[in-house]
Amino acid sequence: MSNGSSSPTTSTFEFEDEPAPELFTTSSTARAADQSPRNPPHLPTPTEGLLLLAYPVLLTFGTLFSVLDPTVRNAAYDPALQAHVQDAAHSPGYFARKSNIFNVFFVKRGWAWVTLAFFVFLTTHPAVTSARDDGRRRARGIIRWALVTAWWVLVTQWCFGPAIIDRSFRFTGGKCEVADARIEEGEASGKDLFTGVACKAAGGRWAGGHDISGHVFLLVLGSYFLIQEVGWAFLIHWRRRAAAATGTAGAGAPVRDDRSVVMHDGAVKSAAVEHTDRYTDAAVEGGRPPTVWEALGLGGKVAGGVVVLSWWMLLMTAIYFHTWIEKLTGLLVALFGLYVVYFVPRFVPALREIVGLPGI
Repeated sequence: MSNGSSSPTTSTFEFEDEPAPELFTTSSTARAADQSPRNPPHLPTPTEGLLLLAYPVLLTFGTLFSVLDPTVRNAAYDPALQAHVQDAAHSPGYFARKSNIFNVFFVKRGWAWVTLAFFVFLTTHPAVTSARDDGRRRARGIIRWALVTAWWVLVTQWCFGPAIIDRSFRFTGGKCEVADARIEEGEASGKDLFTGVACKAAGGRWAGGHDISGHVFLLVLGSYFLIQEVGWAFLIHWRRRAAAATGTAGAGAPVRDDRSVVMHDGAVKSAAVEHTDRYTDAAVEGGRPPTVWEALGLGGKVAGGVVVLSWWMLLMTAIYFHTWIEKLTGLLVALFGLYVVYFVPRFVPALREIVGLPGI
Protein backbone atom coordinates (compact mmCIF):
# COMPACT_ATOMS: atom_id res chain seq x y z
CA MET A 1 0.00 0.00 0.00
CA SER A 2 1.16 3.53 -0.71
CA ASN A 3 1.90 5.66 2.33
CA GLY A 4 0.53 8.75 0.52
CA SER A 5 3.89 10.48 0.14
CA SER A 6 6.66 10.56 -2.43
CA SER A 7 10.08 12.03 -2.86
CA PRO A 8 10.49 14.71 -5.52
CA THR A 9 13.71 13.02 -6.61
CA THR A 10 12.29 9.57 -7.27
CA SER A 11 9.49 9.84 -9.79
CA THR A 12 7.24 12.45 -11.26
CA PHE A 13 3.93 10.74 -10.64
CA GLU A 14 2.58 8.47 -7.94
CA PHE A 15 0.10 5.68 -8.34
CA GLU A 16 -2.54 5.21 -5.66
CA ASP A 17 -3.50 1.72 -4.56
CA GLU A 18 -6.79 2.83 -3.06
CA PRO A 19 -8.96 3.55 -6.13
CA ALA A 20 -11.83 6.04 -5.97
CA PRO A 21 -15.16 4.53 -7.06
CA GLU A 22 -15.62 4.70 -10.83
CA LEU A 23 -18.90 5.26 -12.57
CA PHE A 24 -20.22 2.92 -15.25
CA THR A 25 -17.40 0.41 -14.59
CA THR A 26 -16.93 -2.80 -12.67
CA SER A 27 -14.59 -2.92 -9.72
CA SER A 28 -11.92 -4.71 -11.79
CA THR A 29 -11.93 -2.11 -14.55
CA ALA A 30 -11.89 0.63 -11.95
CA ARG A 31 -8.75 -0.84 -10.39
CA ALA A 32 -7.15 -1.20 -13.82
CA ALA A 33 -7.93 2.40 -14.67
CA ASP A 34 -6.43 3.53 -11.39
CA GLN A 35 -3.09 1.98 -12.36
CA SER A 36 -2.80 4.07 -15.54
CA PRO A 37 -0.46 7.11 -15.45
CA ARG A 38 -2.03 10.27 -14.13
CA ASN A 39 -2.30 13.43 -16.15
CA PRO A 40 0.55 15.80 -15.23
CA PRO A 41 -0.84 18.44 -12.84
CA HIS A 42 0.76 21.28 -14.79
CA LEU A 43 -0.83 20.24 -18.10
CA PRO A 44 -4.46 20.10 -19.31
CA THR A 45 -6.30 16.80 -19.24
CA PRO A 46 -6.95 15.24 -22.68
CA THR A 47 -10.46 16.71 -22.73
CA GLU A 48 -9.21 20.13 -21.69
CA GLY A 49 -6.52 19.89 -24.33
CA LEU A 50 -9.06 19.23 -27.07
CA LEU A 51 -11.16 22.19 -25.96
CA LEU A 52 -8.10 24.44 -25.85
CA LEU A 53 -7.11 23.23 -29.32
CA ALA A 54 -10.42 24.56 -30.63
CA TYR A 55 -9.14 28.13 -30.27
CA PRO A 56 -6.06 27.98 -32.51
CA VAL A 57 -8.04 25.81 -34.93
CA LEU A 58 -10.79 28.44 -35.21
CA LEU A 59 -8.25 31.24 -35.61
CA THR A 60 -6.23 29.31 -38.20
CA PHE A 61 -9.30 28.32 -40.20
CA GLY A 62 -10.62 31.89 -40.16
CA THR A 63 -7.29 33.34 -41.22
CA LEU A 64 -6.92 30.85 -44.08
CA PHE A 65 -10.49 31.54 -45.18
CA SER A 66 -9.78 35.28 -45.30
CA VAL A 67 -6.80 34.62 -47.56
CA LEU A 68 -8.41 32.04 -49.85
CA ASP A 69 -11.89 33.51 -50.23
CA PRO A 70 -11.77 36.07 -53.09
CA THR A 71 -14.53 38.23 -51.60
CA VAL A 72 -12.60 38.76 -48.38
CA ARG A 73 -9.16 38.83 -49.99
CA ASN A 74 -10.09 41.55 -52.50
CA ALA A 75 -11.92 43.79 -50.01
CA ALA A 76 -10.07 46.93 -48.94
CA TYR A 77 -8.55 46.62 -45.45
CA ASP A 78 -7.84 49.54 -43.10
CA PRO A 79 -4.98 48.71 -40.69
CA ALA A 80 -5.97 51.58 -38.39
CA LEU A 81 -9.44 50.07 -37.95
CA GLN A 82 -8.13 46.48 -37.97
CA ALA A 83 -11.07 45.82 -40.29
CA HIS A 84 -12.27 45.92 -43.88
CA VAL A 85 -14.14 48.91 -45.26
CA GLN A 86 -17.31 49.41 -43.24
CA ASP A 87 -19.50 50.60 -46.11
CA ALA A 88 -22.28 48.03 -46.51
CA ALA A 89 -22.00 48.24 -50.29
CA HIS A 90 -18.32 47.24 -50.29
CA SER A 91 -18.00 45.20 -47.11
CA PRO A 92 -17.20 41.50 -47.72
CA GLY A 93 -19.99 40.37 -45.39
CA TYR A 94 -22.42 41.30 -42.64
CA PHE A 95 -20.09 40.10 -39.90
CA ALA A 96 -17.23 42.13 -41.40
CA ARG A 97 -18.98 45.30 -40.24
CA LYS A 98 -18.42 46.42 -36.66
CA SER A 99 -22.04 47.56 -36.58
CA ASN A 100 -23.39 43.99 -36.83
CA ILE A 101 -25.84 43.27 -34.03
CA PHE A 102 -23.77 40.49 -32.47
CA ASN A 103 -20.70 42.71 -32.21
CA VAL A 104 -22.66 45.65 -30.78
CA PHE A 105 -24.81 43.79 -28.26
CA PHE A 106 -22.70 40.71 -27.47
CA VAL A 107 -18.97 41.25 -28.02
CA LYS A 108 -18.90 44.89 -26.92
CA ARG A 109 -20.67 43.81 -23.73
CA GLY A 110 -18.94 40.46 -23.63
CA TRP A 111 -17.81 40.37 -20.03
CA ALA A 112 -21.27 41.32 -18.82
CA TRP A 113 -22.70 38.30 -20.66
CA VAL A 114 -19.99 36.02 -19.27
CA THR A 115 -20.62 37.29 -15.74
CA LEU A 116 -24.38 36.87 -16.09
CA ALA A 117 -24.02 33.28 -17.33
CA PHE A 118 -21.60 32.41 -14.52
CA PHE A 119 -23.79 33.75 -11.72
CA VAL A 120 -26.94 32.15 -13.15
CA PHE A 121 -25.13 28.81 -13.02
CA LEU A 122 -23.66 29.50 -9.58
CA THR A 123 -27.04 30.31 -8.05
CA THR A 124 -29.33 27.82 -9.80
CA HIS A 125 -27.51 24.63 -10.75
CA PRO A 126 -27.74 21.61 -8.39
CA ALA A 127 -24.00 20.99 -8.82
CA VAL A 128 -23.58 24.00 -6.54
CA THR A 129 -26.85 24.43 -4.68
CA SER A 130 -27.15 20.76 -3.63
CA ALA A 131 -23.60 20.46 -2.33
CA ARG A 132 -23.11 20.27 1.43
CA ASP A 133 -20.33 22.87 1.23
CA ASP A 134 -22.19 25.08 -1.26
CA GLY A 135 -21.13 28.25 0.59
CA ARG A 136 -17.43 27.49 0.25
CA ARG A 137 -17.90 26.35 -3.34
CA ARG A 138 -19.66 29.60 -4.26
CA ALA A 139 -17.03 31.68 -2.47
CA ARG A 140 -14.17 30.00 -4.32
CA GLY A 141 -16.01 30.31 -7.61
CA ILE A 142 -16.46 34.04 -7.01
CA ILE A 143 -12.75 34.36 -6.17
CA ARG A 144 -11.82 32.72 -9.48
CA TRP A 145 -14.28 34.96 -11.33
CA ALA A 146 -12.74 38.00 -9.61
CA LEU A 147 -9.23 36.93 -10.64
CA VAL A 148 -10.20 36.37 -14.28
CA THR A 149 -12.16 39.64 -14.26
CA ALA A 150 -9.11 41.44 -12.87
CA TRP A 151 -7.04 40.08 -15.76
CA TRP A 152 -9.67 41.32 -18.23
CA VAL A 153 -9.58 44.78 -16.60
CA LEU A 154 -5.77 44.96 -16.62
CA VAL A 155 -5.51 43.95 -20.25
CA THR A 156 -8.38 45.93 -21.76
CA GLN A 157 -9.48 48.68 -19.37
CA TRP A 158 -6.91 49.92 -16.86
CA CYS A 159 -3.48 48.85 -15.65
CA PHE A 160 -2.43 51.56 -13.20
CA GLY A 161 -3.01 53.93 -16.08
CA PRO A 162 -3.39 52.78 -19.70
CA ALA A 163 -4.41 49.15 -20.16
CA ILE A 164 -1.87 46.50 -21.16
CA ILE A 165 -3.18 46.58 -24.74
CA ASP A 166 -2.54 50.33 -24.97
CA ARG A 167 0.83 50.07 -23.24
CA SER A 168 2.01 47.33 -25.61
CA PHE A 169 0.86 49.36 -28.61
CA ARG A 170 2.87 52.37 -27.47
CA PHE A 171 5.86 50.20 -26.55
CA THR A 172 6.01 48.77 -30.09
CA GLY A 173 6.06 52.20 -31.70
CA GLY A 174 2.38 53.05 -32.00
CA LYS A 175 1.05 56.57 -31.62
CA CYS A 176 -2.00 58.74 -32.09
CA GLU A 177 -1.13 60.42 -35.37
CA VAL A 178 -3.62 63.28 -35.46
CA ALA A 179 -3.23 63.97 -31.75
CA ASP A 180 0.54 64.39 -32.22
CA ALA A 181 -0.06 67.19 -34.70
CA ARG A 182 -2.70 68.80 -32.48
CA ILE A 183 -0.34 68.77 -29.48
CA GLU A 184 2.29 70.58 -31.54
CA GLU A 185 -0.34 73.19 -32.32
CA GLY A 186 -1.44 73.35 -28.69
CA GLU A 187 -4.92 71.97 -29.40
CA ALA A 188 -4.68 68.66 -27.52
CA SER A 189 -3.29 67.43 -24.23
CA GLY A 190 -0.70 64.71 -23.78
CA LYS A 191 -3.26 62.29 -22.39
CA ASP A 192 -4.76 61.95 -25.88
CA LEU A 193 -1.70 59.93 -26.82
CA PHE A 194 -1.85 57.13 -24.32
CA THR A 195 -5.05 55.17 -24.96
CA GLY A 196 -6.82 54.06 -28.10
CA VAL A 197 -10.18 55.28 -26.78
CA ALA A 198 -8.84 58.76 -26.02
CA CYS A 199 -7.09 58.89 -29.38
CA LYS A 200 -10.24 58.08 -31.33
CA ALA A 201 -12.30 60.45 -29.19
CA ALA A 202 -9.84 63.21 -30.10
CA GLY A 203 -10.24 62.41 -33.79
CA GLY A 204 -6.89 60.68 -34.10
CA ARG A 205 -5.75 57.41 -35.65
CA TRP A 206 -4.19 54.75 -33.43
CA ALA A 207 -1.49 53.51 -35.78
CA GLY A 208 2.08 52.27 -36.06
CA GLY A 209 2.40 49.69 -33.29
CA HIS A 210 1.32 46.15 -32.52
CA ASP A 211 -2.32 45.99 -31.46
CA ILE A 212 -3.21 42.92 -29.38
CA SER A 213 -6.64 41.74 -30.55
CA GLY A 214 -9.01 42.67 -27.76
CA HIS A 215 -11.82 40.71 -29.41
CA VAL A 216 -9.79 37.49 -29.48
CA PHE A 217 -8.62 38.05 -25.92
CA LEU A 218 -12.15 38.63 -24.60
CA LEU A 219 -13.80 35.78 -26.50
CA VAL A 220 -11.14 33.23 -25.53
CA LEU A 221 -10.95 34.36 -21.90
CA GLY A 222 -14.71 34.47 -21.38
CA SER A 223 -15.63 31.25 -23.14
CA TYR A 224 -12.90 29.12 -21.57
CA PHE A 225 -13.65 30.59 -18.15
CA LEU A 226 -17.22 29.30 -18.51
CA ILE A 227 -16.01 25.96 -19.87
CA GLN A 228 -13.86 25.47 -16.78
CA GLU A 229 -16.40 26.70 -14.23
CA VAL A 230 -19.48 25.06 -15.71
CA GLY A 231 -17.89 22.08 -17.44
CA TRP A 232 -16.28 20.40 -14.44
CA ALA A 233 -19.18 21.05 -12.07
CA PHE A 234 -21.70 19.80 -14.63
CA LEU A 235 -19.68 16.71 -15.58
CA ILE A 236 -19.19 15.54 -11.99
CA HIS A 237 -22.82 16.22 -11.13
CA TRP A 238 -24.10 14.41 -14.23
CA ARG A 239 -21.93 11.34 -13.61
CA ARG A 240 -23.09 11.11 -10.02
CA ARG A 241 -26.78 11.44 -10.88
CA ALA A 242 -26.50 8.93 -13.72
CA ALA A 243 -24.79 6.44 -11.42
CA ALA A 244 -27.44 6.92 -8.73
CA ALA A 245 -30.25 6.41 -11.25
CA THR A 246 -28.76 3.19 -12.62
CA GLY A 247 -27.80 1.85 -9.20
CA THR A 248 -24.08 1.63 -10.00
CA ALA A 249 -23.23 4.00 -7.14
CA GLY A 250 -24.91 5.92 -4.37
CA ALA A 251 -25.89 9.54 -4.85
CA GLY A 252 -23.15 10.56 -2.44
CA ALA A 253 -20.34 8.48 -3.92
CA PRO A 254 -17.23 10.22 -5.26
CA VAL A 255 -16.64 10.12 -9.00
CA ARG A 256 -13.69 9.92 -11.34
CA ASP A 257 -11.81 13.20 -11.81
CA ASP A 258 -9.23 13.28 -14.59
CA ARG A 259 -7.35 16.21 -13.06
CA SER A 260 -4.27 15.60 -10.94
CA VAL A 261 -3.11 17.72 -8.02
CA VAL A 262 0.07 18.01 -6.00
CA MET A 263 -0.50 17.55 -2.27
CA HIS A 264 1.34 19.37 0.52
CA ASP A 265 3.69 16.40 0.93
CA GLY A 266 4.57 16.40 -2.77
CA ALA A 267 2.43 13.40 -3.72
CA VAL A 268 0.55 13.58 -7.02
CA LYS A 269 -3.02 12.34 -6.67
CA SER A 270 -6.31 12.48 -8.49
CA ALA A 271 -8.33 15.60 -7.75
CA ALA A 272 -11.03 13.17 -6.61
CA VAL A 273 -9.33 13.08 -3.20
CA GLU A 274 -10.55 16.63 -2.63
CA HIS A 275 -14.20 15.83 -3.35
CA THR A 276 -15.65 16.15 0.14
CA ASP A 277 -19.23 17.12 -0.69
CA ARG A 278 -22.22 14.79 -0.84
CA TYR A 279 -25.18 15.71 -2.99
CA THR A 280 -28.72 15.56 -1.67
CA ASP A 281 -30.72 16.13 -4.86
CA ALA A 282 -33.64 13.81 -5.54
CA ALA A 283 -33.29 10.71 -7.70
CA VAL A 284 -33.97 11.04 -11.39
CA GLU A 285 -37.63 10.57 -12.22
CA GLY A 286 -38.39 7.04 -13.38
CA GLY A 287 -34.96 5.76 -12.36
CA ARG A 288 -33.45 6.57 -15.76
CA PRO A 289 -30.14 8.40 -16.19
CA PRO A 290 -30.57 12.11 -16.96
CA THR A 291 -29.82 13.28 -20.46
CA VAL A 292 -27.09 15.85 -20.95
CA TRP A 293 -29.75 18.45 -21.77
CA GLU A 294 -31.61 17.73 -18.53
CA ALA A 295 -28.45 17.74 -16.43
CA LEU A 296 -27.31 21.08 -17.84
CA GLY A 297 -30.18 22.88 -16.16
CA LEU A 298 -30.90 26.56 -16.75
CA GLY A 299 -27.44 27.72 -15.73
CA GLY A 300 -25.62 25.24 -17.94
CA LYS A 301 -27.77 26.09 -20.95
CA VAL A 302 -27.22 29.83 -20.54
CA ALA A 303 -23.47 29.30 -20.20
CA GLY A 304 -23.45 26.95 -23.18
CA GLY A 305 -25.21 29.55 -25.30
CA VAL A 306 -22.63 32.19 -24.39
CA VAL A 307 -19.77 29.78 -25.20
CA VAL A 308 -21.19 28.80 -28.59
CA LEU A 309 -21.84 32.42 -29.57
CA SER A 310 -18.33 33.35 -28.39
CA TRP A 311 -16.85 30.65 -30.62
CA TRP A 312 -18.88 31.90 -33.58
CA MET A 313 -17.78 35.49 -33.07
CA LEU A 314 -14.19 34.32 -32.60
CA LEU A 315 -14.40 32.71 -36.03
CA MET A 316 -15.84 35.92 -37.50
CA THR A 317 -13.03 37.90 -35.89
CA ALA A 318 -10.49 35.49 -37.38
CA ILE A 319 -11.97 35.97 -40.85
CA TYR A 320 -12.60 39.70 -40.94
CA PHE A 321 -10.54 41.51 -38.30
CA HIS A 322 -6.91 41.98 -37.26
CA THR A 323 -3.72 40.50 -38.62
CA TRP A 324 -2.60 36.97 -37.79
CA ILE A 325 0.00 38.11 -35.25
CA GLU A 326 -2.52 40.38 -33.51
CA LYS A 327 -4.92 37.46 -33.16
CA LEU A 328 -2.14 35.19 -31.93
CA THR A 329 -1.07 37.60 -29.19
CA GLY A 330 -4.70 38.05 -28.14
CA LEU A 331 -4.94 34.27 -27.75
CA LEU A 332 -1.68 33.97 -25.81
CA VAL A 333 -2.51 36.79 -23.39
CA ALA A 334 -5.89 35.18 -22.63
CA LEU A 335 -4.34 31.74 -22.14
CA PHE A 336 -1.74 33.15 -19.75
CA GLY A 337 -4.42 34.44 -17.38
CA LEU A 338 -6.43 31.22 -17.64
CA TYR A 339 -3.38 29.08 -16.90
CA VAL A 340 -2.60 31.04 -13.73
CA VAL A 341 -6.15 30.69 -12.39
CA TYR A 342 -7.03 27.13 -13.45
CA PHE A 343 -3.78 25.17 -13.77
CA VAL A 344 -1.25 26.68 -11.37
CA PRO A 345 -3.44 25.82 -8.30
CA ARG A 346 -3.23 22.15 -9.26
CA PHE A 347 0.48 22.05 -8.42
CA VAL A 348 0.56 24.84 -5.81
CA PRO A 349 -1.42 23.52 -2.80
CA ALA A 350 -1.33 26.82 -0.88
CA LEU A 351 -2.97 28.63 -3.80
CA ARG A 352 -5.49 25.81 -4.28
CA GLU A 353 -6.65 26.24 -0.68
CA ILE A 354 -7.69 29.80 -1.57
CA VAL A 355 -9.11 29.55 -5.08
CA GLY A 356 -10.07 25.85 -5.17
CA LEU A 357 -10.82 23.94 -8.35
CA PRO A 358 -14.05 24.12 -10.40
CA GLY A 359 -16.53 21.42 -9.41
CA ILE A 360 -14.88 20.81 -6.04
